[in-house]
Amino acid sequence: QVEKRLELVKQVSHSTHKKLTACLQGQQGVDADKRSKKLPLTTLAQCLMEGSAVLGDDSLLGKMLRLCGEAEDKLAQELIHFELQVERDVIEPLFVLAEVEIPNIQKQRKHLAKLVLDMDSSRTRWQQSAKSSGLASNLQPSGAKADALREEMEEAANRVEICRDQLSADMYNFVAKEVDYANYFQTLIEVQAEYHRKSLALLQNVLPQIKAQQEAWMEKPSFGKPLEEHLAVSGREIAFPVEACVTMLLECGMQEEGLFRVAPSASKLKKLKAALDCCVVDVQEYSADPHAIAGALKSYLRELPEPLMTFELYEEWIQASNIPEQEKRLQALWSACEKLPKANYNNIRYLIKFLAKLTEYQDTNKMTPSNVAIVLGPNLLWPQADGNMTEMMTTVSLQIVGIIEPLIQHADWFFPGDIEFNVTGNYGSPMHVNHNANYSSMPSPDMDHADRRQHDQARRPLSVATDNMMLEFYKKDG
Repeated sequence: QVEKRLELVKQVSHSTHKKLTACLQGQQGVDADKRSKKLPLTTLAQCLMEGSAVLGDDSLLGKMLRLCGEAEDKLAQELIHFELQVERDVIEPLFVLAEVEIPNIQKQRKHLAKLVLDMDSSRTRWQQSAKSSGLASNLQPSGAKADALREEMEEAANRVEICRDQLSADMYNFVAKEVDYANYFQTLIEVQAEYHRKSLALLQNVLPQIKAQQEAWMEKPSFGKPLEEHLAVSGREIAFPVEACVTMLLECGMQEEGLFRVAPSASKLKKLKAALDCCVVDVQEYSADPHAIAGALKSYLRELPEPLMTFELYEEWIQASNIPEQEKRLQALWSACEKLPKANYNNIRYLIKFLAKLTEYQDTNKMTPSNVAIVLGPNLLWPQADGNMTEMMTTVSLQIVGIIEPLIQHADWFFPGDIEFNVTGNYGSPMHVNHNANYSSMPSPDMDHADRRQHDQARRPLSVATDNMMLEFYKKDG
């Protein structure tokens, strides 16, 4: 049984040793330094560090390459240490077991077989000698020759006995040491676990540094990113694409016929969106193409993960638009406005004030509040659903127009206070004049958002009828 097991263990140890050696990335049997130089991880680390030196630490990519290069180099050192340990504690002992210890026992077994043959041969010669001397089988042959043959037979039998004892001892030792052989594989898993623990610790240590560099980097794309994330990173109140597009349109697009309705050149639009993502815009280049600017603004609003007027308030906006009585409908819309998060409120206020200003030029640009609401409404509010968006938008588009149009028509009533469109002072643009500025019941535009909301909750908004009457009064009064 042990002999059969010997051959099986030899086969298993041999194949495992071969496969384990194939797993090594470093060159086997070479010292750590030489081994490290040819390791793929080391060459990757060197490549990353060289790239970092080329790009420099003043670029985000340069910083990333440096941090990653240092991390890969440390991982390479851990890998070298791991492989050397596996070689010493697992691969070499397996090699000794398969190629030295078991073959030695098997050689011993063959040697025993040979000795047994020798013993049988000497016994046969001794027996033949007895027959040839003609003696009875029960008598021992005598004479010098017979003595020599008997001694040879006894010596052969003695050698067989010694060899058999040695072989038995080696086999028993093999069986007894199976625990040790099995331990090689436990060691393999333990060494792997330790290697992965150390590697994971290295990676977990460098990840926060990498994330910190990413978060500290100001030049982040804004298209397709959540509004609050973009505002937090850029330290702004109004999204950069919104302010940049609005201020440029105030300069060059207010009298452009069909603004927001006419499709821009696809290549111009793509270029402007990319420039806005980098926070770099050449005003002069786009001043001749207001439709591209308007297209970029629409794209930014549509690509927000959540509409500017929020999914949470979608049902409330729709219900408000369905109220037949104008006064109550406007009150409901005003109530929904007040529930917008601060970032969304600031940006929708900014945008609606601009659209209201745009409609002041409707005789020239043909963009009435209704037309603006039709083309921009679906970019400001849409339902959160997985169904057929086109089909769904068709059914709700009229309702959305019914929400956006009155917001534009009564912009100063919904959003009291003057507004400076050029928030960052990068572009020259006129201020939006608030015709309701003298209404004592309106809160100050400088008031904190929470305080303003508390103030607004304590009052109902002035009726639109009064608003319109006051506007007429101001016009008559010059």
